[in-house]
Amino acid sequence: MDLVYQLTKREIAARYKGSMLGILWSFINPLLMLIVYTVFFSMILKIKWGGTGESQTDFAMLLFVGLIIYGFIAECINRAPGLITGNVNYVKKVVFPVAVLPVVSCGSALFHWLIGMLVLMLALYVTGHHIQQTSVLIFPVMVPLVIYALGIGWILASIGVFLRDLNQVVGVITQVLMFMSPVFFSAEKIPSAYRGLFQANPLTVIIEQARAVLIFGKPLDWGVIIIQTVFATLVGMAGYFWFRVTRSGFADVL
Repeated sequence: MDLVYQLTKREIAARYKGSMLGILWSFINPLLMLIVYTVFFSMILKIKWGGTGESQTDFAMLLFVGLIIYGFIAECINRAPGLITGNVNYVKKVVFPVAVLPVVSCGSALFHWLIGMLVLMLALYVTGHHIQQTSVLIFPVMVPLVIYALGIGWILASIGVFLRDLNQVVGVITQVLMFMSPVFFSAEKIPSAYRGLFQANPLTVIIEQARAVLIFGKPLDWGVIIIQTVFATLVGMAGYFWFRVTRSGFADVL
């Protein structure tokens, strides 16, 4: 765990190395994103989520929740194919456990998600919204998503060693994933003909549960989260097994 912590800390520091504001950018970026979405969707387009008695910022807050959830998994997926090829020196060290690289990438994405959550809480307070007591339940909501990210990360990191074009393909897939998830709309607005397809996407359930506990103050649907955690664990185990099986061929290709 200490190795993961140290590598994650170094990766976060390296991302902002050389910039004038340094790690403050991790706070400024989501804050600017929230401001832009609030102005554009709430004040210019005047879009409402669908409920009655909504304030101008309600849509932006609900949208931001979806964005930071999606942003976490998208960062993990997009970076995964280049994790091994970008750290060849680690691969050639017999004593280095290269399986921690996707874990480190996930830890870095989780750090930025936490900053996004801090921005959300600050925005809710400033705009006069209630910070719900159920907000603390966002952490169990994130558990299956983190496990999904690790499993997918191990698979993509391994395949990326043998198939260098994977980076380009994954970029397209994550864009499709964004529109196949209720990031910009409520799951209730999905046409019934396509609802099954959207519900098959784990992000649909996770984003909706995140909005429920963070914005609406509703209790967590533990049954749904437990089911997702079970499926995520299967994906995580499969991903780790695949990584271990293909690990021996990395040095030959690199």
